[in-house]
Amino acid sequence: MTQTPIHWKLVIDAADPHAQAEFWAAALGYEVEDNAAFIERLLELGALPDAATVDFHGRRAFRDLIAVRHPDDPCDPEKGVGLGRRLLFQRVPEPKSVKNRLHLDLHPGEGRRDGEVERLEGLGASVLRQVKEPAGEWVVMADPEGNEFCVA
Repeated sequence: MTQTPIHWKLVIDAADPHAQAEFWAAALGYEVEDNAAFIERLLELGALPDAATVDFHGRRAFRDLIAVRHPDDPCDPEKGVGLGRRLLFQRVPEPKSVKNRLHLDLHPGEGRRDGEVERLEGLGASVLRQVKEPAGEWVVMADPEGNEFCVA
């Protein structure tokens, strides 16, 4: 019996989920999800308090979570939720304190690593170290909240 693939998303804790979503959308060429119509419907039904929302570029957004999605993947038109490759950022009270146990590896393509590292620094990332090993070369970076990722 063949198992149906399981839909998933990567959830990342954040102090400022909206700023993280903007950084990662720009870093990956993804789109920030627009849940405004769904949020308005929840507010009208009394299922969501106004305090659970914020203004995000002139549209209602959830205060404590926001996602980015690949622009070519399908999206639920009623909820604005992506149905494919997604990163969801959720607000947490504690700051990042240890090394990630999971991270993203970005692969910009042959000969484009240095330019991509420079572009990501312009978006607010920082270089932590450059790695050269027999298995390859990559740059370890940190996003604006200190989450590590690699550019190979």
